Amino acid sequence: MTTRRSLRSPYVSLGLGAVLLALVALSLVPGVLSPLPSPEAMASPTPGGSPEVSVVPTLGYPTPSPEPTLTAYQVRFGDSLNSIAAAFGTTARSIAWWNRGTYPTLDPESATYNPDDIKPGWVLVLVPGEVVDDENPPSPSPAPPTPSLPPATPSPAPTH
Repeated sequence: MTTRRSLRSPYVSLGLGAVLLALVALSLVPGVLSPLPSPEAMASPTPGGSPEVSVVPTLGYPTPSPEPTLTAYQVRFGDSLNSIAAAFGTTARSIAWWNRGTYPTLDPESATYNPDDIKPGWVLVLVPGEVVDDENPPSPSPAPPTPSLPPATPSPAPTH
């Protein structure tokens, strides 16, 4: 009689219910209780000779395409846009397009466009190995942030 009484225990009932619920949940996830078909079975030739591909859903999110890697270059004495462009496998005009928002004299669409006027200390943004299509230029680069100074604190009054 003690065996029957233990089967009626609320703990046993809860345990059996949890196991049953887990089995139902696992049966809804593909490949957990039934094995996924092998790659050979998924791409088996059809009677016509071409492989038949079946799609198996994945459980991951798609990864985004990588963005171009920007490089910052600080202009040195004797540099020109052409020498910088040659060093990074791009064109002087591309460097001008990428930096027109920061340095207005580098804007190819501006009346003040002067690609020969670069100054030592300027920081130019560029993408090595990439060339800008003049028919589809990038949006202007933002102006560099102005450094903010900490608020001035009053000095204590001298005591006499």
